[in-house]
Formats: sequence, structure tokens, C-alpha cells
Amino acid sequence: MLTETDLIEKDIEEYLDRYRRRELLRFLTCGSVDDGKSTLIGRLLHDSQMIYEDQLAAVKRDSVKHGTTGDEIDFALLTDGLKAEREQGITIDVAYRYFSTAKRKFIIADTPGHEQYTRNMATGASTCDLAVILVDARNGVLSQTRRHSFIASLLGITRIVVAINKMDLVGYAQDVYEKIRAEYADFAAKLQTRDVHFIPLSALKGDNVVDPSTNMPWYRGAPLLDYLENVHIAGDRNLIDLRFPVQYVLRTGTGAEFRGYCGTVVSGVIRAGDEIMALPSGRRSHVRSLLSYDGELGEAFPPMAVTVMLTDELDISRGDMLVHVNNLPRVEHTFEAMMVWMNEQPLETGRPYLIKHTTLTTEATVTDLRYRMNVNTLHREQADGLELNEIGRVCLETTRPLHHDPYAKNRATGAFVIIDRITNATLGAGMILDRGPGEPGKPSPARRRIPAEARADVFPRRSRITTEQRAARLNQRPFTVWLTGLPKSGKSSIAFGLEEQLFAQGFTAHVLDGANLRLGIARDLDFSGPDRAENVRRAAEVARLCNDLGLITIAALVSPRTADRAAAREIIGAERFVEVHCDAPVETCEARDEDGLYARARAGEVPHGFTGVDAPYEPPPSPTIALDTAHQDVTESVQVVMDALRQRGFLAAR
Repeated sequence: MLTETDLIEKDIEEYLDRYRRRELLRFLTCGSVDDGKSTLIGRLLHDSQMIYEDQLAAVKRDSVKHGTTGDEIDFALLTDGLKAEREQGITIDVAYRYFSTAKRKFIIADTPGHEQYTRNMATGASTCDLAVILVDARNGVLSQTRRHSFIASLLGITRIVVAINKMDLVGYAQDVYEKIRAEYADFAAKLQTRDVHFIPLSALKGDNVVDPSTNMPWYRGAPLLDYLENVHIAGDRNLIDLRFPVQYVLRTGTGAEFRGYCGTVVSGVIRAGDEIMALPSGRRSHVRSLLSYDGELGEAFPPMAVTVMLTDELDISRGDMLVHVNNLPRVEHTFEAMMVWMNEQPLETGRPYLIKHTTLTTEATVTDLRYRMNVNTLHREQADGLELNEIGRVCLETTRPLHHDPYAKNRATGAFVIIDRITNATLGAGMILDRGPGEPGKPSPARRRIPAEARADVFPRRSRITTEQRAARLNQRPFTVWLTGLPKSGKSSIAFGLEEQLFAQGFTAHVLDGANLRLGIARDLDFSGPDRAENVRRAAEVARLCNDLGLITIAALVSPRTADRAAAREIIGAERFVEVHCDAPVETCEARDEDGLYARARAGEVPHGFTGVDAPYEPPPSPTIALDTAHQDVTESVQVVMDALRQRGFLAAR
């Protein structure tokens, strides 16, 4: 078999093709100050013969002027490229270095050890598959070791190599290695890391870096480079959840002959013929073709940049996302995240910022800081804000909904940055959390219920114009028609038909539709039990205010629980609450469902349950008006309601 050198001489095209197919491993080196990170990388580059002769000559000259290793080559100078770094002998910025072997290509991020450069370390770690954390054998596990281990874990790096360096300075003693290994393993048990590997080495002398060390025969494992060449990372790629953020819409010609949606596949696989959904619109189509620089493709996967052509012309723009119809991300205005603050100007809750998430940029507000993390002790601390390099858990609210996944599931759609609206400076970076029930900490502001004692000094203000005067001006009796029933039982259609009929007869009425409420005053609520109750409460409060203004309100909400509807009756007032049950069996409702909500619910794709499928509906035991919407059309149902309202005295003759 030809060696690489022979292949380059005899068949350069074959060599380049093999080179292109090599797997890429991104890893970072981090640790406390002067643990030998830059020296280790320099040794890797030197011993793997990835340094040009002129570079090596320059390093030898600089070793005399700036070196810290006496007569030997100071390999740290290969990566400490800044003048300030060479003068101080420390790493300040993130230095990226590239090298390759016959098995793999590598990109190394040499990150700073100083606490004041935590943001630089977080930047370097954000795209890495693996972290090499150096520990000085003389000092053991330090606070910066714990800090960088926590940040690496926070940023989704589940593989850590603990390189116990400078073993030559402790006489290559096995007991020193075992003590440090036990101490770090005890700390790592608290982190979300599934693979921690320990290697004793000397970066300066080259022990266990590229070649096995003869000075540590008690260590039976592979040297560092051998581990990096063979560690399995293919399983880390998310090839299940299709996420295609649209970056640009490409059109050519004078008409609509060509419409392509350009972007990068950040996860999953997309194929010609796939049924896809465009978010946030929810419109569906099929992939007609996939185009790239090399021509038409049958499929595309991360991190390929492609142009997607669909069988339908959908209204899609930058910031939208294409996904598979049976595998949807979360689409929310509110979420929680761990935030690394990267600016000297502290984080302020309530202040509007910009958020950059995939290809979408929109306004965002940090509504609450739940806690600040002490990364040295892993303890949570109460705080009013985050300073430079601090990390905390925050609640955010965005103007446009984000199509996101938890960072632990999908790093591409779970990450974002916060930007200053005026200066465009990057202020912070965040990782979206998978909020689960019963998590410790303060509740999100969107879910917070203010205790009664906190409102003890708040008193209602009364207008000098009474409800009766307003009703007299409008020549009508104000009341609320509350339509309840299963999804697709006809509530909204009847509500808007009733509004039209009332308007035609001279009454002033309006509709509070459940879907519109969910996009407005209830956009921060999900479909869990407590949030459904809160949604009903808010709708009832709005209806009461409108009734006080003399208006007739028509509320159309599923409102599945009897207790919640009873609470709404109490808020609005029993004398002006008309409960209308739109009664239709679930089979009829599902047959009317053109949006596919019932199908998605039966496939388990609707979180918190779907009323009528896996969430219960409690029919009203004695509604004011009962409609058989399975057999009555909208016109008939509206007429039944109008007749009942007149019989009960809610509508005066006109």
C-alpha cells in the first residue's frame, strides 16, 4: 500500500480525495495558568511533523528571546502569537491551530487559563467535540480546572481528556497521578460528562504526547495523539432532527421560474421528495430538488450548504426554518437558558437587547435572572445581574418566536448570542435549557403568581362613568357569550358568525378568539394544566373589562376544565355570563381538522397533551345553551344562540 508521501508523488488527485474524506475533530486545550497548554500543542505540531522549517527556525530564535525553557525549544511560542502573550508568557486570546495525520484532521482551540478571559474560553469551546484539560502535576486540581471543566460541560462537551502534565517535575511518580485522578473523578461526577479519560504526560519532554513514554511504564494506556486519532465522535452528529434555517431566498429570471431557499443544514438529513414544514407559518410542501455548487444532490446533511427548491411557492424568508413535519422544534416566545456574560457592561433585566439565533435576529428581553452560578463550587447564588465572565440562568422573552431545541439535544438550534442594539457588540452567549416540571429555582416571571399579601396596598380605581351609563349610550346590555368545546367543534366559526349577526342588528360586539389570545396576551403560556387555567383567567379578565365598557363579548376557547370555566363565571359575573357548549364527538372534530392537529397529537408530537386525544375535556353539566354542532351548521347554530339570548332578555328588540 502506498504511503502518503508516495501517493502525493504518484497520484495527487487520489491523495486529495482521501484527505477530503478524513474525519475532522475539533478540540480545545484549557486549564489553569501555566499548566502547559500552549507547550502541549506546540509539541503535538512538532512531533507530528506539522511545522515548516522556517517556522521552526523562527521559534528557535524566539526561544532565546522570550523562551522559558532554558536551552530547549519553547514550543509554547508556536501558539502564543500575540506580542502580549509572548511578553507575559500566558495565553490571552483563543489561538486556533490546524494539523492532520493519516487518520484525521484536527482543529485545536488553545484557550486562556486566566479567570478574566473566561469568555474567550467559552468562545473556543462552543464548536468543539472534545476538551483536553491540563493539570499541573505539582499543583493538582485547582479552581480554574473546575471552572473550565464546568464550562466545557455546560457547552455540551461530553468527552474530556484530563492531561496530567509536567510529570517530569514530580519524578514520573504514579502515586501523584493516581491522587489527581481520584480528586478530579470525584468532581467530574457532578458534571454532565459521559467520558473522562486520564493521561499522564510531559509536554516539554514529549512523554505520552505522540509517542509512549518509557519513563512511565506503569501507564498502560495510549498516548494523547493516538487517543485523539481514534476516539469515536460520529455518534455525536445529530442526523435525526432536520433543522434548515433559511439564510437567503434566491430567485432568477423575470418571472417565478426559480425560487430556492439557501442555507446550511445544521442537523438531520434532507432528501429530495421529503415532506417538510416551514416555520413559523406551518405551511407544508415537498422538496423538489437540492442544489449545491457541485450540482443537484439526492440528499444533504450537516454541515452542507445547499439550496432547497420546493414543489410549492411558500412565503419563506430569512430566519424561517424548514423541518420535517413529524419532527418539530419548539416554537416559543419565552424560554430559559444558561448565559455566559461577555461584556464589561453588566446584564440588566428588563432592558431590550437583540438576540441572534441561527439566521434569525429579533428583539429580546431578559425578564429574570434566576440565579448566578459559582463555577468554582457549582453552588447557585442569588444575584441582580451578571458581570463580565459570570454565568447564570436567565428567562428570556423574544418579539418573534424562536424555533429551537434544548442545547443538550441540538447545539445548533439551542445556542444564541445577545447583541447590543446600539453598538452591535456581542454581550453574551446562551444555551437554551430543556425546562422540566419540578425544576428547582424561582418560577419564570411568565408563570409567577403574585401572593395576595403583595397586593395588599393596591386598590381599584373607579371611573366616574358607570357601566349602566355606557350601556345606555350603546343601547344594549353588556354580557359575555362563552363558547366552549373540543378543538374543531365550531367555536370560532360560530363566534365570528354571531359577531356578524349582532353587528348587522345594531349591537356592538367583539370576539376573543383562543388562537388570537395565544398569539397576544397569552403568548408566554404553554398548554400545561396551570397555564391553561391562566389562559382562561386572562380571557375572563379581558371580557369583564369589555363588559364594563358596555360591550358584548364573545369568547371562543376550548377551556376544557369545569373549574376554570366556573372561575371565569365568577370573574365576569354570573348575571352576564352565558355558557355555550359546542357539542360534537371527537371523531367529527378530527374529520374537520385540515391542519393535522389531531394527527400530530396521536403521533405524540404535541407537548402537554391535546384536548380530546390525550388530555381530558369536561363537558358543562348544565350550559346556558347547548349546540349540536355535529348536525347543525354555523348559520343554524348562530340562530339558536340569537334566539336563546332574546328569550333570556340579553338582547332588546331593535
